[in-house]
Amino acid sequence: MTDSITEQRLVGGPRPDLDLTQAEWQSSPQGVGGVQIAFVEGYIAMRNRRNPEVPAVIFTPAEWRAFVLDARDGAFDLT
Repeated sequence: MTDSITEQRLVGGPRPDLDLTQAEWQSSPQGVGGVQIAFVEGYIAMRNRRNPEVPAVIFTPAEWRAFVLDARDGAFDLT
């Protein structure tokens, strides 16, 4: 797995010192969508469920909230 600290990406800032090897990844309860998230040391990690070896994107709580609110508002709707 490639979730090493040096391969993590933090949205808008420096990389936190997180170890994702023991993260408990969660998927949508409906079983749809291609992402998983994990809550680790006060941060939110997001990765591709179908390709988990790709490095996770790391969000601060404020960044995660903004992302979720924008998603709910359709900001990322590509249809």
